Amino acid sequence: MGIMENGEWVDLDFAKRNRNGRYIRPQTQFRDTVTADGSSGFQAEAGRYHLYAAHACPWAHRTLILRALKGLEDVISVGFVEPLMLDNGWEFAADGDPLTGANYMYHVYGKAKSDYSGRCSVPVLWDKERETIVCNESADIVRTLNTGFNDLATREVADLYPEDLRPKIDAANTLVYENINNGVYKCGFATTQDAYEENFDNLFRALDTVEATLSENRYLCGPRLTEADWRIFATLVRFDAVYVGHFKCNRQRIADFPNLSNYTRELYQFPGIAETVDIPKTKAHYYGSHLAINPFGIIPTGPAFTLDQPHDRDRLPAA
Repeated sequence: MGIMENGEWVDLDFAKRNRNGRYIRPQTQFRDTVTADGSSGFQAEAGRYHLYAAHACPWAHRTLILRALKGLEDVISVGFVEPLMLDNGWEFAADGDPLTGANYMYHVYGKAKSDYSGRCSVPVLWDKERETIVCNESADIVRTLNTGFNDLATREVADLYPEDLRPKIDAANTLVYENINNGVYKCGFATTQDAYEENFDNLFRALDTVEATLSENRYLCGPRLTEADWRIFATLVRFDAVYVGHFKCNRQRIADFPNLSNYTRELYQFPGIAETVDIPKTKAHYYGSHLAINPFGIIPTGPAFTLDQPHDRDRLPAA
């Protein structure tokens, strides 16, 4: 996997991505938003924006979830990169990206900024009119989709970041991002035993906290669904299939947590969400792309799929 330096794609050794054996996630750089009135410089319009995503990527998955929840499928087009991410990073199918003609995701970044330096990740919200990247930060895209396209949404969904719950949501997001969303990567990409064990402990301590919260609350911040639930879901839904084995997050599976497992099934069964999940392509990406971790690229056959089984979350009140 490489990065761009001054508009050129260069190789980046696996170990060089870490600091003292600890995985450091680079910061995103495109942080604009789309607003209904265009005051941000990007106005919400049907057909103007395109979402680049990967079936495997939990960060991109968040944005696909919001697109589905709001019924924006006919408003914002979507394009997927291939499951494998090898020497040239995320790549498009053999005939390239039909929108930009790019063969690799780094070509899209170069089109937006010719001297770009940094990672060429997904998700990316692309403006077809200005031919540039609006945003490549998943948390910001989630917020943009939550509010910026409301006049064009075909499904009514309550605000997922309501003002009265923002302190709770922010606290939940911090716990989940640092220790669970990014925590699985800190375990999987650690290159020293100490770094691995420290992040392993942080991960399962946070999962224990969430398990306890869900024993009394239907959702992370109470009886109401918020963005915090969808942000953790994207990691939970991949956990047993990938992170337990591939990233050595093996103290317990999500299936072994009564509340977390039922909660994950409830969210998966929410209308429109199952269609955003692709476990085979998720496994193909992780086990086939990280050759420093899995040099022979063997993809496990299991685990058995259980997300469509009944859940017990109706025992707790929902707003």
